[in-house]
Amino acid sequence: MLEITTTRANELIDPHLHVWAWQIPVYLFLGGLVAGMMVLAGLNMLRTAGNRPLERAYAVQTPLLAFVLLNLGMLALFLDLEHKRYVWAVYLTFQPASPMSWGSWLLILVFPVLLASALLRLPQAWPRLAQRFAFVAAASEGLSRRPAAIRVLAWLNIGLGIGLGIYTGILLNTMVARPLWNTAILGPLFLFSGLSAAAALVHLASGLVRRPAPPTMLGGALSAMVQSLTPGMPEHRNAAALTRADVGFLAVELTLIALMFIGLTSSSASHIAAVQLLITGPFAAVFWVGVVAIGILIPMLLQLLELSQRVRHTVVPSLLVLVGGITLRWVMVGAGQYSHLVAVAVP
Repeated sequence: MLEITTTRANELIDPHLHVWAWQIPVYLFLGGLVAGMMVLAGLNMLRTAGNRPLERAYAVQTPLLAFVLLNLGMLALFLDLEHKRYVWAVYLTFQPASPMSWGSWLLILVFPVLLASALLRLPQAWPRLAQRFAFVAAASEGLSRRPAAIRVLAWLNIGLGIGLGIYTGILLNTMVARPLWNTAILGPLFLFSGLSAAAALVHLASGLVRRPAPPTMLGGALSAMVQSLTPGMPEHRNAAALTRADVGFLAVELTLIALMFIGLTSSSASHIAAVQLLITGPFAAVFWVGVVAIGILIPMLLQLLELSQRVRHTVVPSLLVLVGGITLRWVMVGAGQYSHLVAVAVP
C-alpha cells in the first residue's frame, strides 16, 4: 500500500484556498464600474461630437469621477500585494501570456484617457482652475472644437473600457485549477455588470446634483463632492435613456449568468461540483438573493415600471444595481477560491 501523508497546515490553503480577501472584489468592482463609465462616455461622445453641444452629453462629465474611483480600486489592489515596495517591477517587462501583465499596462493607458476626457468639461467643472491656469482652458477649448479629436477620444474610451471590463473577468478565468472561474462567460459577464453599475452610478449622481444639499455636514459635503466631479449631469430625457440602457444591460447580465450555469453544469465533474456552490451550496443564498434578486430582477422590474410611469422615480433601482454588482464579485471570488478539482476514480 502506498500511503501519501502531509504535515502541511497553511491557513491560506487548507481546507480550501483563501488567498484573496476583500481587496480583490472591491478592485474588480471599481475596475468594472470605471470600464462601464468609459464605454458610456465614448458612446455619448460619438453621438454628440460635431452636431450637439457637449454640455448635454451626460457621460462626458464622468471622467473625473471615474478617475477617483479607479484610484480607489488601485489602492485596494495595492493593499492586497504582499511585496508592496516592488510594485514598480511589474512595469519593467511585458508578458504577453500573462493576463495580469496585460491588465497592468492597460490601466496605465486608462489614466491619461480619463484625464484627456475630463478636459472637455474641466473649465465648467472647476472654473477657478481654468481661470488660474489659462493653458487648461485653452486645451479644453481646442479639444471641444475638434470633432475628429473627440471621436478619437471616444473610440479610445470605448476600446479601453471594453478591454478593462473584460480583463476583470479574464483575470479569474485563466486560473484552471479553480473550476468555477474556468468559464469563458466570466469576461462578458463582468463587462455587462460593469456597464449596468456605471449606468446606475451616473443616474444616481445626476439625482444628487439636481437636489439641494441635505441640511447636514456629511450630506452637504457629499453633494458638493458629486457636483464638483459630475457637473451638468443629465436632463430628464437622458435619465430615461440611462434607465432604458440599464434595463438592457441587466437583461444581458441575467442571460450570461444562465449561460454560465449551463456551461458549467454540462462540463466536467469538477465544474459541476463548483457550480453547485452557487446553486445549493454555502454561497447559494447570497448569490440568489444578493445578485439575482436584489441586483438584477428587482431593479429591472422597478425601472420598467418607472419607464411606463406606473411608479414614481426613485434612486432605489440604482442603489440595488450597485449592491448587486459588488455582491457578484464578492461571491465569485469567494466561491471560486472554495472550488477545487474533484478527484475522479480511474479504473
